[in-house]
This record gives sequence, structure tokens and C-alpha cells, in this order.
Amino acid sequence: MKNKTEDSKLNALEKFHIDSQQWKSSFHLMKDELLFIEELLHSYVFEPDTPNLFERLQDYLERLKTINEYKTRLEGQIVQHENKLGGALECKYGQGDEDVHAEHEQLKANVVNCLQQFQVLKSEVFNYAGGILKKRRPD
Repeated sequence: MKNKTEDSKLNALEKFHIDSQQWKSSFHLMKDELLFIEELLHSYVFEPDTPNLFERLQDYLERLKTINEYKTRLEGQIVQHENKLGGALECKYGQGDEDVHAEHEQLKANVVNCLQQFQVLKSEVFNYAGGILKKRRPD
């Protein structure tokens, strides 16, 4: 028969696992969006006479690269974290639970930060691009 401490530990670790799965899902979607935005920025659909077009596009591409590298590092950290969660589930006593909890909270803050940075960049790119796309005449 399990005691309340073991049940509480199990519930917390299950919640951490669910969080990790949600982060991985968010990053999977983000990967597709990153590819789309990168293709958009490399395309020739912008009005060529737009002031500072090249500089602006280069800035967006650099920021996109930085965010993608950040996302990749976090994905590796999520895998390591999930491995630690598995180890914590196997541990009979609460040894290291505080470390797992603290690591989870730090990782959560980093994931939220990465996703927010991407949302800001995505919004900037779309707002900028929407005003300078070449106007196509219907044939």
C-alpha cells in the first residue's frame, strides 16, 4: 500500500512528464513554422525597392537562427529531464525529488521564454512582410 508521500510524488512526476510532452509538441509545431518563415524570408516575394529590406531580412534570419539553436538545446534538455523523471519514478525514497522539481521549473521557464521569443519574432516578420509583399495582378 502506498502512502500519501509516494502518491504525491507520483502525481508530480506524472505532471512533469505531461509538461515535457506538451513542450515537445510545441517545439514540433514551432519547427514547421521556423521552416516556413525561413523560406518566406529567402523568397523573392518582397518589393525590391523597400528601404532597408536586405538589412531587415538579415536581422530576422539571424534572430530565427538564434531561436532555432535555443530550441534545439532545450529539446536536448527535455530528453535528459525525461530520463531523470524515469529514474525518479524508480527511486523508492524521495531522494533528489527537490532537484528534479527545481530542474523542471527552470526548464519550464526556459521553454516559455523560447516560445515567447519566437512568437514576438513571428509577429514582427508577418507584420513587416504583409506590407511589402509584391502585389500580384490577377490574370
